[in-house]
Amino acid sequence: ASKPVGTGDEWVARQVREVRGARKILVITKADLVSKETAIQQLEAARALGTWDDEVVLSSKNGFNVEGFVQAVAKWLPEGPKWFPEDMDTDQPFEVLVAEFIREKILRSYRDEVPHSIGVVADQMTYDRKKDMYRIFANVYVERDSQKGIIIGKQGAMLKEIGRQARVDIERMLDAKVFLELWVKVKEGWRNNQYQMRNFGYEEL
Repeated sequence: ASKPVGTGDEWVARQVREVRGARKILVITKADLVSKETAIQQLEAARALGTWDDEVVLSSKNGFNVEGFVQAVAKWLPEGPKWFPEDMDTDQPFEVLVAEFIREKILRSYRDEVPHSIGVVADQMTYDRKKDMYRIFANVYVERDSQKGIIIGKQGAMLKEIGRQARVDIERMLDAKVFLELWVKVKEGWRNNQYQMRNFGYEEL
């Protein structure tokens, strides 16, 4: 909405016109940067680029009409086959979900300090029915010794914080108490090892 319709928009619209059998939605973004009148003018100018099944003006920055965009897309999606039962939330085993919770917390905690060469495996999960508690032991794999020190942190502080954050999500998922123990190990070049990639859940068997 903040820039006039130009040659780049015309090129994109031309590619879209050539797609047969697909629904086409015109989206005007960055509405937060302009007045309502300007957004309407931009919408009218963009309409001339093609024939549209739906139109949406939105701002992802402040959330304006983002839900409207989702609804516009969902409205035109064909209904697919029912692949899973109603009570099945995911086709992934708990071990994979646990590992992903831990990996997420690592990536969120370190940002640019640690590259995405982090592998996590939940090696052991047991359930104590009397205590209604899961005991989970997981290994965090890195490729270099220097990365191991970063993950652990001073006196293990960072690793403990990662475990605390992950435990909250895992307890919510399992609806039970969780004892989570994390270990950090170095496995050089694991991303180049097809077996290890499958073991970490990053490649289909």
